[in-house]
Amino acid sequence: MLGIETSCDDTAAAVLYGTDIRASIVSSQDHVHSCYGGVVPELASRHHMENVLPIVDQALAQAQVGLEQLDGIAVTYGPGLVGSLLVGVSVAKALAMAQQLPLIGVNHLEGHLLAVLLEQEVDFPFLCLLVSGGHTSLYLARDWGKYERLGVTRDDAAGEAFDKGAKMLGLAYPGGRIIDRLAQHGDPQAVRFPRAHLKTGKYDFSFSGLKTALRQFLSTPERGNYRDDDIVASYQEAIVDMLIANVLRAAADLNATRVVISGGVSANSRLRHRMLTEGAQSGIQVFVPSLKLCTDNAAMIAFAGAWRLAVGQRASLQLNASATLPL
Repeated sequence: MLGIETSCDDTAAAVLYGTDIRASIVSSQDHVHSCYGGVVPELASRHHMENVLPIVDQALAQAQVGLEQLDGIAVTYGPGLVGSLLVGVSVAKALAMAQQLPLIGVNHLEGHLLAVLLEQEVDFPFLCLLVSGGHTSLYLARDWGKYERLGVTRDDAAGEAFDKGAKMLGLAYPGGRIIDRLAQHGDPQAVRFPRAHLKTGKYDFSFSGLKTALRQFLSTPERGNYRDDDIVASYQEAIVDMLIANVLRAAADLNATRVVISGGVSANSRLRHRMLTEGAQSGIQVFVPSLKLCTDNAAMIAFAGAWRLAVGQRASLQLNASATLPL
């Protein structure tokens, strides 16, 4: 199975044989967007157009597989930046038509949700905290293809809160990784930032108030009393607190004994450590993908597409990109 992923700013292609990742290539655009402090959609789509065919060729060459040997092509068709998505979808449709191969459209969120199954056995049902730069949601995965969204962010995604917080602090982009690194040398209890507790939407998230609190704090004389590492660690701790609180609350309410954390923010070392520790204390098995499967990649898209192909699903050549595709 060939997988193609272009939902945001990473151009990715992978070749999968069962759960064996024969090749997984990811081309980052961080150098393109870093000077803007965030992803510029038009620039992202233009660079996908330049990168996608060489990345596909590189993945096929690394896997030592020709197009004629493929059983199908899986491609992310949403959600994401519509210009970026259109590049991947167009290439996948062209290759599928030229080679007379089955085409499978994959939801980017389903790719993240299932990514851990490439490396570990996780029985259904399980809770999944899907947390990234563009998404922060809590799902109950009942079975393959059967997902119920329990909670969602009301404003920013957690990854966006990390990056915007880093920008306020004068840190480089992408800020989430830098905050993670600096926070390891700081005191997470130094500054007491607020945690959102919503009156409606029991498992929903909100990070806008936290961002405002950070901005206000940085403009006060009190800011000079704290090291940057302590401020960063305290800000990160507030985000992690809110994420874990909703996961543990939902697990208790639903008697869930398995939790998966996925998406780019699941690479955050503090979130991984605390979720594994507090999950064990609550009798919950916590599963996290390896770092290479946390961030956007095409192996997870190929995997989700492979099982859909196996149960007889196909997409037509009229497949179109959907920026707001629900899971």
